[in-house]
Amino acid sequence: MPFRDRTHAGHELALRLVEWADSGDLTDVLVLALPPGGVPVAAEVARALHVPLDVLVAREISTPIRPETPVGAIVADDPPLYDRQGLAMMHLSEDRLGDVVAGERSEHVYRDGRPAPSVQGRTVVLVDDGLTTGLTATAALRFLRRLAPARLVAAFPVGSPRTTSAIRAWCDDVVCLEQPPGLHVVGEWYEDFTRVSDTQVAKTLLAFSTPA
Repeated sequence: MPFRDRTHAGHELALRLVEWADSGDLTDVLVLALPPGGVPVAAEVARALHVPLDVLVAREISTPIRPETPVGAIVADDPPLYDRQGLAMMHLSEDRLGDVVAGERSEHVYRDGRPAPSVQGRTVVLVDDGLTTGLTATAALRFLRRLAPARLVAAFPVGSPRTTSAIRAWCDDVVCLEQPPGLHVVGEWYEDFTRVSDTQVAKTLLAFSTPA
């Protein structure tokens, strides 16, 4: 059955991860959310595990012709990650998306000047509200891997079975509660999938203290 909303999804995801943590298999944990939608989900996980919460901003790259269809993703100053098959289908090349990429890099972050938390040597749990193409999650995991965490876990309430399987190559563990065949839109698996505002993200992060 669909989740009521992101808070409910986060609670269910947290139950799975708490069982894991109680076994002693998760230590020195940092929860990172992909904003905005992943924040309320990740907040429930962080509360249940009694660990810090922060965000990692991953932006989708779309084209002016088909803005609803992402063809790539970027994180921080990392090189863009592209869906090369998607680019080929649209007869596009990477160099034609330079202005789009530059615009996405200029988007604000949610930390309000706070330094990014230390990742090296920690167990990092990356959380989003769902997984379809996997572009933003893959870009985020690729970025985090370079920062040398001790363990990298990707956690989602719902995901495409194919993408969930593919993303295992980028992390140590994947936790995905529901993998319905034919999932194309994450919102299909939520009764309430109202957009999460930047204000909501800021308020949620204020409730947590993340050591640098």
